[in-house]
Amino acid sequence: MTDTAANTPEAGTGTGSSKMEVSGEVAVEITNMNKWYGAFHVLRDIDLKVFQGERIVICGPSGSGKSTLIRCINRLEEHQSGHIVVDGIELTSDLKNIDKIRSEVGMCFQHFNLFPHLTIMENCTLAPIWVRKTPRREAEETAMHFLEKVKIPEQADKYPGQLSGGQQQRVAIARSLCMRPRIMLFDEPTSALDPEMIKEVLDTMISLAEEGMTMLCVTHEMGFARQVANRVIFMDEGQIVEQNEPEEFFQNPRSDRTKLFLSQILGH
Repeated sequence: MTDTAANTPEAGTGTGSSKMEVSGEVAVEITNMNKWYGAFHVLRDIDLKVFQGERIVICGPSGSGKSTLIRCINRLEEHQSGHIVVDGIELTSDLKNIDKIRSEVGMCFQHFNLFPHLTIMENCTLAPIWVRKTPRREAEETAMHFLEKVKIPEQADKYPGQLSGGQQQRVAIARSLCMRPRIMLFDEPTSALDPEMIKEVLDTMISLAEEGMTMLCVTHEMGFARQVANRVIFMDEGQIVEQNEPEEFFQNPRSDRTKLFLSQILGH
């Protein structure tokens, strides 16, 4: 059922200006990974290799295991069998390895998870100061750099409740970047936003992609997938059904299940 014909990314494929050179170095390697919730087999025999600098969009119907898959990559969810290696470190129950991987892997959720009682600046500097032991002044300079990158430096002294949803999500992205991660995971980062706020968050993610950040993004934003992804992965019932570079994925889907999904989501 799994389509492995496109397992190796082609640098510079597809459309859009943000396709950049993909490194031959492996950032994430998942081998024969399975996960259950009780008797429910949520992820089945997952094999996936992500290269440094590669941008992967993961799509599929609700309940297909997309979010669970990326949450396994930084051990927010625990897999029961198989192997996950991130940046050369295998994810096991070893807490030191988990901490090491989490410091290299940024994550942006559907809900922003900002601390409401802390200013935007305090939200962005908390982890670098406490986890990386970065001096406060340096952490604040880094935070301003990334708040400028997501185009909201003027919000630094405000509290999350004073910002729009789109601004809060951009703060959440900046906060992750302040840890200078090598890999970014996005779990449906625009699905809780009003339509007019979606573009500003996607624009922020596109600028990250243009700088060569390794990204795995669970999203239904197919325009973003066409513009940014090196590879689009379609999941259903806990399996990778099909994967390909965007143009082939959208123009010539191989699986009937993928064709049905695309017809529903694209409306043709």
